[in-house]
Amino acid sequence: ARDGSRVSGRGMADDDSGSPRGGGGVREQDRFLPIANISRIMKKAVPANGKIAKDAKETLQECVSEFISFVTSEASDKCQKEKRKTINGDDLLWAMATLGFEEYVDPLKIYLQKWRYVIL
Repeated sequence: ARDGSRVSGRGMADDDSGSPRGGGGVREQDRFLPIANISRIMKKAVPANGKIAKDAKETLQECVSEFISFVTSEASDKCQKEKRKTINGDDLLWAMATLGFEEYVDPLKIYLQKWRYVIL
């Protein structure tokens, strides 16, 4: 989490004892990307006879979901300061650069331009 607290598998901040703070919470299936999607992407990166352990899929599922939340939160802060309600691709690229992922920005700019061309 951006505030330095850990985030449990249910999307609630934990203290050092591991017990969730606060009530309610978000269901895991609502917080994480579908495991089938993660698995499909991972399988493309390993040989045809390669296998991926369930815990590896689950770990990457949590990491990817947290990464998306992290970048989106930074972009959302920017939009709020600019009094805008819609986060766009350029906001996400700005957030990634701001958060130290600048080496990904140029390839993603190219992808975004190609995607915009297809849409228009």
